[in-house]
Amino acid sequence: MTWQAAHLDELDRLPVEKGLEWRPIRRRFGIRAFGVNAYTAEKPGDWVVEEHTEATCGHEELYLVVRGRARFTLDGEDVDAPAGTIVFLPDPKVKRVAIAEEEGTTVLAVGGKPGEAFTPSGWEWSFLASTQQPDEAVATMQAGVEELGETGASLYQLAKFEAKAGRTEDARAHIAKALELEPAYRQYAEKDDDLEEVL
Repeated sequence: MTWQAAHLDELDRLPVEKGLEWRPIRRRFGIRAFGVNAYTAEKPGDWVVEEHTEATCGHEELYLVVRGRARFTLDGEDVDAPAGTIVFLPDPKVKRVAIAEEEGTTVLAVGGKPGEAFTPSGWEWSFLASTQQPDEAVATMQAGVEELGETGASLYQLAKFEAKAGRTEDARAHIAKALELEPAYRQYAEKDDDLEEVL
């Protein structure tokens, strides 16, 4: 295939949290050179970019408000972002979140780590798995681990879905490996209701 086209409204709308819907672009087209996705908030006050940093993966990120209006909070500083606004974050350590100010606000996000070939992020598999039944979610996360290799983040998410599916021993093994690879995740694991029975 030499080209593909799709309208933004044709993309899947997968709920994540706090009203945020993931609109998979990279997965939809099979893009391997860079990370690109869109996010929509149904109503004002919903997240349109989840609260996070890119410190673990080192990505630069660029956000373009495609529809509506968002309010970005970047390390505590608010930025009003009506449609057409571009927000660029070269520093992966900046804590970021964007809240929709209008119904249907949609933001396009593009990112990657400077100087390195692009590798898809494991969160794509975990976002997809969060919309599935436990056994299907485990299979999705296993596919992610197979494609990306064992990382603290991917094994953490796999353990969560295994615990939900009642696969306690598998979950224990994977959370132990996740914490070995990323000891900082222990603070999250200890507060995670999904992992209560496996720690």
